[in-house]
Amino acid sequence: MQPGTGQKSINIGIALAILATLIWSGNFVVARAVHKQIPPISLGFYRWLTASILIFPLALKKFHQEKKLIRQNLIYFFWTALWGMALFNSFIYIAGHYSSAINLALIGTTASPIFSFLLAAIFLKENISWLRILGLCICIAGILVLISSGSLEKLFSFHFSRGDWYVLAGAFCFAVYNILVKKKPVSIDPLNFLLVTFVLGTLLLFPAWIWERHHSASVVWTANLLWVILYLGAGTSVISYYCWNMSISRLGAARTALFGNLIPIFSSIEAVWILGEELTLVLIVSLTLVITGLIIANIQKKRN
Repeated sequence: MQPGTGQKSINIGIALAILATLIWSGNFVVARAVHKQIPPISLGFYRWLTASILIFPLALKKFHQEKKLIRQNLIYFFWTALWGMALFNSFIYIAGHYSSAINLALIGTTASPIFSFLLAAIFLKENISWLRILGLCICIAGILVLISSGSLEKLFSFHFSRGDWYVLAGAFCFAVYNILVKKKPVSIDPLNFLLVTFVLGTLLLFPAWIWERHHSASVVWTANLLWVILYLGAGTSVISYYCWNMSISRLGAARTALFGNLIPIFSSIEAVWILGEELTLVLIVSLTLVITGLIIANIQKKRN
């Protein structure tokens, strides 16, 4: 059975997308939490360097087997690493210096599915049914409820800061990455794909990292920062990207992107569970809307 066909494959794709977003839900919080300790490019550089080191022994055998194929598709890998690693996370980490963690998560996860829908329809000719569009609209409504805390006055008074525009740029970059992943050469092993894109992403950030070292404050190394980089390298990079890419191969770029709406929901739940914040009616309504939207968006696939 080819990825993307059969109910079992669809269910696996859904589970992988949910797992990826669950792990990713802490990325925006981390970006904001350590912005005084480490400049944004350095954070991205050390993240991808760590991810490259961790995945290297896992993918080395496949890399040797597929190195000819990799050379043939080097331009493809370059663009994928540029959009999905170098640009996407750099914009998010830069935004972390100007916007709150809530804004990073809410704006990024609301905008990315919209961009992915449009790009998938244009470049991949994916079937965007009215049920899928309705599901997207309901998901967005759920996020807007969370943004506004249920207040129309607060929603209408919302304005974009400098950091929010960086988040939008990052969301667009990730949407482009989703499209490129769908175009991945079938014979490339998933772990090998991550190794090549992680290494290229690290190399692409290297010149900017050198420049930043001479023009920004030095990194304040602490045990906490080391744990953060390990979390970013192992969790939000190796595990999440692997799960997300496998989900795209089964569900398609536009459909997988919808699950990104779960990130701010997971972040809010984690705040309730870990930080002891209040479980509000707004959060419950928002969660209900997002889950309803995801269910509606996945009905059409079952009928095809």
